[in-house]
Amino acid sequence: MSIVTVQLGQCGNQIGFEVFDTLFSDSHCSQGLCSKKENEAYQTSCKERFFNEQENGVLVARAVLVDMEPKVINQTLSKSAHSGRWKYDQCACFCQKQGSGNNWAYGYSVHGPRHEESIMNLIQKEVEKCDSLSGFFIIMSMAGGTGSGLGAFITQNLQDQYSNCLKMNQVIWPYGTGEVIVQNYNSILTLSHLYRCSHALLFHENDAIHKICSKLMNIRQISFKDINQVLAHQLGSMFQPTYSVEGSFHYRRNPLGDLMEHLVPHPEFKMLGVRNIPQMSENSLAYSTFTWAGLLKHLKQMLISNAKMEEDINWQVRAPLSGLSALGKMSFSKELHFNTSIANLVILRGKDVQSADLGGFKDPALYTSWLEPAHTFNVWKTQRAFNKYEKLATLVSNSQFLVKPLDMIVGKAWNMFASKAYIHQYTKFGIEEDDFLDSFTLLEQVIASYCNL
Repeated sequence: MSIVTVQLGQCGNQIGFEVFDTLFSDSHCSQGLCSKKENEAYQTSCKERFFNEQENGVLVARAVLVDMEPKVINQTLSKSAHSGRWKYDQCACFCQKQGSGNNWAYGYSVHGPRHEESIMNLIQKEVEKCDSLSGFFIIMSMAGGTGSGLGAFITQNLQDQYSNCLKMNQVIWPYGTGEVIVQNYNSILTLSHLYRCSHALLFHENDAIHKICSKLMNIRQISFKDINQVLAHQLGSMFQPTYSVEGSFHYRRNPLGDLMEHLVPHPEFKMLGVRNIPQMSENSLAYSTFTWAGLLKHLKQMLISNAKMEEDINWQVRAPLSGLSALGKMSFSKELHFNTSIANLVILRGKDVQSADLGGFKDPALYTSWLEPAHTFNVWKTQRAFNKYEKLATLVSNSQFLVKPLDMIVGKAWNMFASKAYIHQYTKFGIEEDDFLDSFTLLEQVIASYCNL
Protein backbone atom coordinates (compact mmCIF):
# COMPACT_ATOMS: atom_id res chain seq x y z
CA MET A 1 0.00 0.00 0.00
CA SER A 2 1.24 3.48 -0.84
CA ILE A 3 1.83 6.57 1.27
CA VAL A 4 1.27 10.02 -0.23
CA THR A 5 3.63 12.56 1.34
CA VAL A 6 2.64 16.22 1.57
CA GLN A 7 5.64 18.53 2.08
CA LEU A 8 4.68 21.93 3.48
CA GLY A 9 6.78 25.08 3.76
CA GLN A 10 10.56 25.40 3.76
CA CYS A 11 11.01 22.92 6.59
CA GLY A 12 8.68 20.26 5.14
CA ASN A 13 10.22 20.41 1.68
CA GLN A 14 13.82 20.25 2.84
CA ILE A 15 13.13 17.33 5.19
CA GLY A 16 11.01 15.58 2.56
CA PHE A 17 13.87 15.60 0.07
CA GLU A 18 16.26 14.00 2.58
CA VAL A 19 13.65 11.39 3.52
CA PHE A 20 13.10 10.27 -0.09
CA ASP A 21 16.84 10.31 -0.74
CA THR A 22 17.47 8.13 2.33
CA LEU A 23 14.70 5.70 1.36
CA PHE A 24 16.07 5.38 -2.18
CA SER A 25 19.69 4.98 -1.07
CA ASP A 26 18.83 2.33 1.49
CA SER A 27 16.56 0.29 -0.78
CA HIS A 28 19.10 0.32 -3.66
CA CYS A 29 22.06 -0.60 -1.48
CA SER A 30 22.62 -4.36 -1.85
CA GLN A 31 22.96 -5.97 1.58
CA GLY A 32 25.23 -8.96 2.01
CA LEU A 33 23.20 -10.15 5.01
CA CYS A 34 20.32 -11.04 2.68
CA SER A 35 19.81 -13.09 -0.45
CA LYS A 36 19.39 -11.36 -3.81
CA LYS A 37 15.71 -12.37 -3.82
CA GLU A 38 15.15 -10.81 -0.39
CA ASN A 39 16.91 -7.59 -1.40
CA GLU A 40 14.68 -7.36 -4.47
CA ALA A 41 11.53 -7.94 -2.41
CA TYR A 42 12.61 -5.18 0.00
CA GLN A 43 13.29 -2.79 -2.88
CA THR A 44 9.91 -3.57 -4.46
CA SER A 45 8.09 -3.00 -1.16
CA CYS A 46 9.82 0.36 -0.61
CA LYS A 47 9.06 1.44 -4.18
CA GLU A 48 5.38 0.55 -3.80
CA ARG A 49 5.15 2.67 -0.64
CA PHE A 50 6.98 5.81 -1.69
CA PHE A 51 7.66 5.95 -5.46
CA ASN A 52 5.92 5.71 -8.82
CA GLU A 53 7.94 4.06 -11.58
CA GLN A 54 7.80 5.75 -14.98
CA GLU A 55 7.99 3.81 -18.24
CA ASN A 56 11.69 4.70 -18.57
CA GLY A 57 12.37 3.18 -15.14
CA VAL A 58 12.88 6.50 -13.33
CA LEU A 59 11.36 6.59 -9.84
CA VAL A 60 9.15 9.57 -8.97
CA ALA A 61 8.38 10.39 -5.32
CA ARG A 62 4.73 10.02 -4.29
CA ALA A 63 4.72 13.58 -2.97
CA VAL A 64 3.03 16.94 -3.28
CA LEU A 65 5.26 19.97 -2.60
CA VAL A 66 3.63 23.14 -1.24
CA ASP A 67 5.20 26.46 -0.28
CA MET A 68 4.07 30.05 -0.62
CA GLU A 69 7.46 31.11 -1.97
CA PRO A 70 9.10 29.43 -4.99
CA LYS A 71 12.74 29.39 -3.83
CA VAL A 72 12.81 26.22 -1.72
CA ILE A 73 10.60 24.23 -4.09
CA ASN A 74 12.81 25.16 -7.05
CA GLN A 75 15.91 24.13 -5.08
CA THR A 76 14.25 20.84 -4.05
CA LEU A 77 13.19 20.00 -7.62
CA SER A 78 16.68 20.81 -8.86
CA LYS A 79 18.39 18.60 -6.25
CA SER A 80 16.18 15.62 -6.99
CA ALA A 81 16.61 16.03 -10.77
CA HIS A 82 20.39 16.31 -10.50
CA SER A 83 20.70 13.31 -8.20
CA GLY A 84 20.03 11.11 -11.25
CA ARG A 85 18.53 8.51 -8.89
CA TRP A 86 14.93 9.59 -8.40
CA LYS A 87 12.96 12.80 -8.88
CA TYR A 88 9.86 14.77 -7.95
CA ASP A 89 7.00 15.33 -10.38
CA GLN A 90 7.22 18.99 -11.40
CA CYS A 91 3.44 18.98 -11.91
CA ALA A 92 2.89 18.02 -8.25
CA CYS A 93 4.15 21.34 -6.87
CA PHE A 94 2.34 24.45 -5.73
CA CYS A 95 3.97 27.78 -4.90
CA GLN A 96 3.17 31.50 -4.91
CA LYS A 97 5.17 34.69 -4.76
CA GLN A 98 4.46 35.68 -1.14
CA GLY A 99 5.03 33.77 2.12
CA SER A 100 3.14 33.98 5.39
CA GLY A 101 5.60 36.14 7.34
CA ASN A 102 5.64 33.69 10.28
CA ASN A 103 1.96 34.50 10.86
CA TRP A 104 -0.05 31.33 11.49
CA ALA A 105 -3.33 33.15 10.87
CA TYR A 106 -2.19 34.27 7.41
CA GLY A 107 -1.24 30.72 6.40
CA TYR A 108 -4.46 29.26 7.84
CA SER A 109 -7.06 31.92 7.03
CA VAL A 110 -5.70 33.55 3.86
CA HIS A 111 -3.43 31.17 1.93
CA GLY A 112 -5.49 28.10 2.92
CA PRO A 113 -8.94 29.10 1.60
CA ARG A 114 -7.44 30.99 -1.35
CA HIS A 115 -5.45 28.03 -2.68
CA GLU A 116 -7.43 25.12 -1.24
CA GLU A 117 -8.81 23.89 -4.56
CA SER A 118 -5.46 23.93 -6.39
CA ILE A 119 -3.60 22.12 -3.60
CA MET A 120 -6.31 19.51 -3.02
CA ASN A 121 -6.46 18.80 -6.77
CA LEU A 122 -2.73 18.06 -6.78
CA ILE A 123 -3.17 15.71 -3.82
CA GLN A 124 -6.10 13.97 -5.53
CA LYS A 125 -4.02 13.37 -8.67
CA GLU A 126 -1.29 11.79 -6.53
CA VAL A 127 -3.85 9.60 -4.74
CA GLU A 128 -5.23 8.41 -8.09
CA LYS A 129 -1.78 7.08 -9.03
CA CYS A 130 -1.87 4.68 -6.05
CA ASP A 131 -3.25 1.16 -6.53
CA SER A 132 -4.03 1.12 -2.81
CA LEU A 133 -3.64 4.04 -0.38
CA SER A 134 -2.27 3.47 3.13
CA GLY A 135 -2.67 7.16 4.04
CA PHE A 136 -1.02 10.56 4.13
CA PHE A 137 2.28 11.56 5.68
CA ILE A 138 2.35 15.34 6.19
CA ILE A 139 5.74 16.97 6.93
CA MET A 140 5.59 20.46 8.46
CA SER A 141 6.98 22.81 11.06
CA MET A 142 5.05 23.91 14.12
CA ALA A 143 6.18 27.48 14.68
CA GLY A 144 6.21 29.31 11.34
CA GLY A 145 3.46 30.61 9.09
CA THR A 146 3.10 28.53 5.92
CA GLY A 147 4.17 25.11 7.20
CA SER A 148 2.13 25.34 10.39
CA GLY A 149 -0.87 27.51 9.44
CA LEU A 150 -1.40 26.19 5.92
CA GLY A 151 -0.34 22.74 7.17
CA ALA A 152 -3.16 22.68 9.73
CA PHE A 153 -5.63 23.88 7.10
CA ILE A 154 -4.61 21.21 4.56
CA THR A 155 -4.72 18.47 7.21
CA GLN A 156 -8.29 19.47 8.06
CA ASN A 157 -9.19 19.31 4.36
CA LEU A 158 -7.65 15.85 4.08
CA GLN A 159 -9.77 14.75 7.03
CA ASP A 160 -12.89 16.15 5.35
CA GLN A 161 -12.20 14.67 1.90
CA TYR A 162 -10.46 11.41 2.89
CA SER A 163 -12.09 10.67 6.23
CA ASN A 164 -11.41 6.92 5.87
CA CYS A 165 -7.68 7.39 5.18
CA LEU A 166 -5.04 7.63 7.88
CA LYS A 167 -3.14 10.87 8.42
CA MET A 168 0.16 11.16 10.27
CA ASN A 169 1.74 14.60 10.71
CA GLN A 170 5.47 14.78 11.21
CA VAL A 171 5.88 17.99 13.22
CA ILE A 172 9.13 19.85 13.90
CA TRP A 173 9.23 21.26 17.43
CA PRO A 174 10.91 24.70 17.49
CA TYR A 175 14.19 25.51 19.22
CA GLY A 176 13.64 26.57 22.82
CA THR A 177 15.43 29.82 22.07
CA GLY A 178 13.65 30.45 18.78
CA GLU A 179 14.04 33.55 16.68
CA VAL A 180 10.31 33.97 15.95
CA ILE A 181 8.71 36.04 18.70
CA VAL A 182 5.26 34.51 18.11
CA GLN A 183 6.44 30.88 17.80
CA ASN A 184 4.56 29.85 20.96
CA TYR A 185 1.28 31.21 19.59
CA ASN A 186 1.89 29.48 16.26
CA SER A 187 2.74 26.24 18.06
CA ILE A 188 -0.39 26.04 20.22
CA LEU A 189 -2.63 26.90 17.27
CA THR A 190 -0.92 24.24 15.12
CA LEU A 191 -1.08 21.51 17.76
CA SER A 192 -4.68 22.13 18.80
CA HIS A 193 -5.91 22.08 15.19
CA LEU A 194 -3.90 18.97 14.30
CA TYR A 195 -5.10 17.20 17.42
CA ARG A 196 -8.65 17.46 16.10
CA CYS A 197 -8.03 16.16 12.57
CA SER A 198 -4.88 13.99 12.49
CA HIS A 199 -4.64 10.38 13.63
CA ALA A 200 -1.08 10.70 14.95
CA LEU A 201 1.49 13.44 15.50
CA LEU A 202 5.12 12.36 15.21
CA PHE A 203 7.40 14.91 16.86
CA HIS A 204 11.04 15.79 16.38
CA GLU A 205 12.55 18.44 18.64
CA ASN A 206 15.08 20.72 16.96
CA ASP A 207 17.14 21.01 20.15
CA ALA A 208 17.40 17.21 20.49
CA ILE A 209 18.35 16.63 16.83
CA HIS A 210 20.90 19.47 17.02
CA LYS A 211 22.46 17.76 20.04
CA ILE A 212 22.64 14.43 18.20
CA CYS A 213 24.48 16.15 15.33
CA SER A 214 26.94 17.68 17.77
CA LYS A 215 27.51 14.84 20.26
CA LEU A 216 26.94 11.68 18.21
CA MET A 217 27.71 12.72 14.63
CA ASN A 218 30.66 14.94 15.67
CA ILE A 219 29.61 17.76 13.35
CA ARG A 220 31.17 21.11 14.30
CA GLN A 221 29.35 23.53 11.98
CA ILE A 222 25.80 22.13 12.04
CA SER A 223 23.62 22.99 9.04
CA PHE A 224 19.91 22.37 8.41
CA LYS A 225 21.00 19.68 5.94
CA ASP A 226 22.82 17.83 8.77
CA ILE A 227 19.75 18.06 10.99
CA ASN A 228 17.45 16.92 8.18
CA GLN A 229 19.66 13.92 7.40
CA VAL A 230 19.40 12.76 11.02
CA LEU A 231 15.62 13.19 10.81
CA ALA A 232 15.53 11.28 7.52
CA HIS A 233 17.56 8.43 9.03
CA GLN A 234 15.10 8.13 11.92
CA LEU A 235 12.05 8.29 9.66
CA GLY A 236 13.54 5.85 7.16
CA SER A 237 14.29 3.34 9.92
CA MET A 238 10.64 3.60 10.92
CA PHE A 239 9.02 3.36 7.47
CA GLN A 240 11.22 0.96 5.52
CA PRO A 241 9.79 -2.58 5.12
CA THR A 242 9.80 -5.15 7.92
CA TYR A 243 8.54 -8.75 7.97
CA SER A 244 4.81 -9.11 8.49
CA VAL A 245 5.10 -12.23 10.64
CA GLU A 246 7.89 -13.63 12.80
CA GLY A 247 9.92 -16.04 10.69
CA SER A 248 8.37 -15.03 7.35
CA PHE A 249 10.05 -13.15 4.51
CA HIS A 250 6.90 -11.31 3.42
CA TYR A 251 6.86 -7.59 4.10
CA ARG A 252 4.10 -5.59 5.76
CA ARG A 253 1.65 -4.14 3.28
CA ASN A 254 0.03 -1.35 5.33
CA PRO A 255 2.80 0.64 7.05
CA LEU A 256 0.71 3.54 8.38
CA GLY A 257 -2.19 1.32 9.41
CA ASP A 258 0.08 -1.06 11.31
CA LEU A 259 1.83 1.83 13.08
CA MET A 260 -1.46 3.41 14.17
CA GLU A 261 -2.96 0.11 15.26
CA HIS A 262 -0.04 -0.58 17.57
CA LEU A 263 0.70 2.91 18.86
CA VAL A 264 -2.54 4.94 18.99
CA PRO A 265 -5.09 2.86 20.91
CA HIS A 266 -7.10 5.91 22.04
CA PRO A 267 -7.77 9.19 20.13
CA GLU A 268 -6.87 11.32 23.15
CA PHE A 269 -3.29 10.01 23.07
CA LYS A 270 -1.65 10.55 19.69
CA MET A 271 1.80 12.05 20.39
CA LEU A 272 4.61 9.85 19.07
CA GLY A 273 8.39 10.12 19.34
CA VAL A 274 11.17 8.12 17.71
CA ARG A 275 14.66 7.19 18.92
CA ASN A 276 17.49 5.27 17.25
CA ILE A 277 20.36 3.29 18.68
CA PRO A 278 23.16 3.27 17.66
CA GLN A 279 23.40 6.65 15.93
CA MET A 280 26.82 7.84 14.85
CA SER A 281 28.94 9.17 12.01
CA GLU A 282 29.89 6.85 9.17
CA ASN A 283 33.57 7.06 10.21
CA SER A 284 32.79 5.88 13.76
CA LEU A 285 30.48 3.16 12.48
CA ALA A 286 33.31 1.44 10.64
CA TYR A 287 35.14 0.81 13.94
CA SER A 288 32.17 -0.15 16.13
CA THR A 289 30.58 -3.47 17.00
CA PHE A 290 27.34 -3.96 18.92
CA THR A 291 25.34 -6.72 20.55
CA TRP A 292 21.55 -6.76 20.63
CA ALA A 293 21.62 -7.25 24.41
CA GLY A 294 23.66 -4.06 24.89
CA LEU A 295 21.67 -2.00 22.41
CA LEU A 296 18.30 -3.00 23.86
CA LYS A 297 19.40 -2.45 27.45
CA HIS A 298 20.37 1.12 26.56
CA LEU A 299 17.25 1.66 24.44
CA LYS A 300 14.98 0.62 27.30
CA GLN A 301 16.76 3.01 29.66
CA MET A 302 16.45 5.78 27.05
CA LEU A 303 12.71 5.11 27.10
CA ILE A 304 12.12 5.15 30.84
CA SER A 305 14.46 8.08 31.55
CA ASN A 306 13.16 9.99 28.50
CA ALA A 307 16.62 10.39 26.94
CA LYS A 308 16.74 11.44 23.29
CA MET A 309 20.15 9.83 22.80
CA GLU A 310 22.47 7.39 24.54
CA GLU A 311 24.69 10.07 26.11
CA ASP A 312 21.72 11.55 28.00
CA ILE A 313 20.63 8.34 29.73
CA ASN A 314 19.95 8.67 33.45
CA TRP A 315 20.66 5.23 34.93
CA GLN A 316 19.19 6.27 38.30
CA VAL A 317 15.64 6.11 36.92
CA ARG A 318 14.04 2.73 37.53
CA ALA A 319 10.68 1.29 36.56
CA PRO A 320 8.29 1.08 39.52
CA LEU A 321 7.76 -2.41 40.85
CA SER A 322 4.89 -4.28 39.22
CA GLY A 323 1.85 -4.39 41.45
CA LEU A 324 2.25 -0.87 42.85
CA SER A 325 -1.02 0.99 43.17
CA ALA A 326 -1.67 3.75 40.64
CA LEU A 327 -1.03 6.34 43.36
CA GLY A 328 2.22 4.68 44.39
CA LYS A 329 3.33 4.44 40.78
CA MET A 330 2.52 8.12 40.21
CA SER A 331 4.47 9.39 43.21
CA PHE A 332 7.37 7.08 42.37
CA SER A 333 7.52 8.27 38.77
CA LYS A 334 7.26 11.93 39.75
CA GLU A 335 10.14 11.59 42.14
CA LEU A 336 12.45 9.98 39.58
CA HIS A 337 10.96 11.46 36.36
CA PHE A 338 9.96 8.02 35.11
CA ASN A 339 8.49 8.16 31.60
CA THR A 340 5.26 6.11 31.54
CA SER A 341 4.20 4.71 28.15
CA ILE A 342 0.89 3.92 26.53
CA ALA A 343 2.38 1.82 23.74
CA ASN A 344 5.81 1.10 22.26
CA LEU A 345 7.03 -0.39 19.00
CA VAL A 346 10.62 -1.59 18.59
CA ILE A 347 11.88 -2.11 15.04
CA LEU A 348 15.02 -4.24 14.69
CA ARG A 349 17.05 -4.28 11.49
CA GLY A 350 20.15 -6.24 10.62
CA LYS A 351 22.27 -9.16 11.69
CA ASP A 352 20.94 -11.84 14.07
CA VAL A 353 17.63 -10.06 14.75
CA GLN A 354 16.00 -13.38 15.63
CA SER A 355 18.32 -13.71 18.64
CA ALA A 356 17.33 -10.35 20.21
CA ASP A 357 15.56 -10.65 23.59
CA LEU A 358 12.87 -7.97 24.02
CA GLY A 359 11.43 -9.21 27.29
CA GLY A 360 12.47 -6.02 29.10
CA PHE A 361 10.03 -3.96 27.03
CA LYS A 362 7.09 -6.16 28.07
CA ASP A 363 7.26 -5.20 31.76
CA PRO A 364 3.73 -3.97 32.71
CA ALA A 365 5.35 -1.39 35.02
CA LEU A 366 6.46 0.58 31.94
CA TYR A 367 2.87 1.13 30.83
CA THR A 368 -0.36 2.73 31.87
CA SER A 369 -2.68 0.40 33.79
CA TRP A 370 -5.81 0.89 31.62
CA LEU A 371 -4.45 -0.93 28.58
CA GLU A 372 -4.17 -4.71 28.35
CA PRO A 373 -0.47 -5.79 28.36
CA ALA A 374 -0.97 -7.57 25.02
CA HIS A 375 -1.71 -4.18 23.40
CA THR A 376 1.17 -2.17 24.85
CA PHE A 377 4.22 -3.56 23.04
CA ASN A 378 5.06 -4.82 19.56
CA VAL A 379 8.24 -5.68 17.70
CA TRP A 380 8.93 -5.62 13.95
CA LYS A 381 12.03 -7.21 12.45
CA THR A 382 13.98 -7.68 9.26
CA GLN A 383 17.37 -9.28 8.68
CA ARG A 384 18.11 -6.60 6.12
CA ALA A 385 20.45 -3.92 7.48
CA PHE A 386 19.52 -0.24 7.14
CA ASN A 387 21.60 2.69 5.92
CA LYS A 388 24.99 0.95 6.51
CA TYR A 389 24.14 -0.01 10.11
CA GLU A 390 24.78 -3.72 10.63
CA LYS A 391 22.44 -3.61 13.65
CA LEU A 392 19.88 -0.85 14.28
CA ALA A 393 17.07 -0.58 16.82
CA THR A 394 14.32 2.03 16.42
CA LEU A 395 11.86 2.83 19.20
CA VAL A 396 8.58 4.51 18.28
CA SER A 397 6.85 5.47 21.49
CA ASN A 398 3.55 6.92 22.66
CA SER A 399 4.51 8.14 26.13
CA GLN A 400 4.85 11.15 28.43
CA PHE A 401 8.01 12.28 26.60
CA LEU A 402 6.56 15.62 25.44
CA VAL A 403 4.62 16.66 28.54
CA LYS A 404 7.29 19.03 29.86
CA PRO A 405 8.07 20.88 26.58
CA LEU A 406 4.35 21.09 25.75
CA ASP A 407 3.58 22.52 29.19
CA MET A 408 6.36 25.10 28.70
CA ILE A 409 5.07 26.23 25.30
CA VAL A 410 1.48 26.51 26.57
CA GLY A 411 2.71 28.47 29.60
CA LYS A 412 4.75 30.92 27.52
CA ALA A 413 1.90 31.42 25.05
CA TRP A 414 -0.55 31.99 27.92
CA ASN A 415 1.68 34.64 29.49
CA MET A 416 1.82 36.51 26.17
CA PHE A 417 -1.92 36.10 25.63
CA ALA A 418 -2.74 37.38 29.12
CA SER A 419 -1.02 40.66 28.25
CA LYS A 420 -2.65 40.70 24.77
CA ALA A 421 0.81 40.77 23.14
CA TYR A 422 0.73 40.47 19.31
CA ILE A 423 -2.90 39.30 19.30
CA HIS A 424 -3.78 41.94 16.70
CA GLN A 425 -1.54 40.17 14.16
CA TYR A 426 -3.93 37.21 14.32
CA THR A 427 -7.30 38.93 14.73
CA LYS A 428 -6.81 40.98 11.57
CA PHE A 429 -6.74 37.69 9.64
CA GLY A 430 -9.75 36.12 11.32
CA ILE A 431 -8.30 34.22 14.30
CA GLU A 432 -10.23 35.46 17.35
CA GLU A 433 -9.35 35.39 21.04
CA ASP A 434 -11.83 32.53 21.47
CA ASP A 435 -9.73 30.46 19.05
CA PHE A 436 -6.74 30.93 21.35
CA LEU A 437 -8.82 30.00 24.40
CA ASP A 438 -10.07 26.84 22.64
CA SER A 439 -6.45 25.92 21.86
CA PHE A 440 -5.34 26.44 25.45
CA THR A 441 -8.25 24.35 26.76
CA LEU A 442 -7.58 21.44 24.40
CA LEU A 443 -3.82 21.33 25.04
CA GLU A 444 -4.21 21.64 28.81
CA GLN A 445 -6.52 18.60 28.61
CA VAL A 446 -3.88 16.72 26.58
CA ILE A 447 -1.22 17.57 29.19
CA ALA A 448 -3.51 16.45 32.02
CA SER A 449 -4.35 13.18 30.25
CA TYR A 450 -0.69 12.30 29.70
CA CYS A 451 0.24 13.36 33.25
CA ASN A 452 -2.38 10.99 34.63
CA LEU A 453 -0.98 7.90 32.94
